[in-house]
Amino acid sequence: MTIAPELPGALDLIRDYGGEVVFCLGHTDATGTLFREATALGARAVTHLFNAMPPLHHRDPGPVAAALLDPRLSCELILDGHHLADDTVRLAHRLAGPGRLMLVSDAMPAAGLSDGTYRFADRVVTVEAGVAHLHGTSTLAGSTLFVAEAFRRAVDGIGLPVTDAVRMAATTAAELYGLSDRGVLRAGARADLVELGEDLRPARVWLAGRVADRAV
Repeated sequence: MTIAPELPGALDLIRDYGGEVVFCLGHTDATGTLFREATALGARAVTHLFNAMPPLHHRDPGPVAAALLDPRLSCELILDGHHLADDTVRLAHRLAGPGRLMLVSDAMPAAGLSDGTYRFADRVVTVEAGVAHLHGTSTLAGSTLFVAEAFRRAVDGIGLPVTDAVRMAATTAAELYGLSDRGVLRAGARADLVELGEDLRPARVWLAGRVADRAV
């Protein structure tokens, strides 16, 4: 559950249900101090770090610094080339490492569709060159990214080691959610696997040990 810790009752909710719900701090105007307080009460992750929160500033490092420096927090990153600059990703990787970073898509319903204008729930979104904005604004409205593309960008575009990108795409999130049989190559684990070609694009997919075809 993504929660802004500055909202009324948020800290009480984290304290009372942190053992049952994975609380992710995000979509927030919180200070770094409040991020640390929420983490001490049981918050465990950060929803798309850097985005929809106060930016890192040299005199007020805010929630971004609090998230990167706290080993108790796992942090999501949207690697679509628009939400984050490449050096921002490199900075997060250097500080937090692959064991605390997760590649996410933040994909909204236009993912996989052609450019155009779409109405989803309570908003109108315009997609141009694959980039989604709230109609008539420059505000990003989620992403049209797939995690496989984020993985490829992490390696080919940003230069992260393949082993680190694999962990960020699978293992870190599985560990956060307590899924000990996922995100690992180990005898007895669930064989949900993606085979990549030399171009790092998905070639085959296994679900529970069976090759998935288009009908699945």
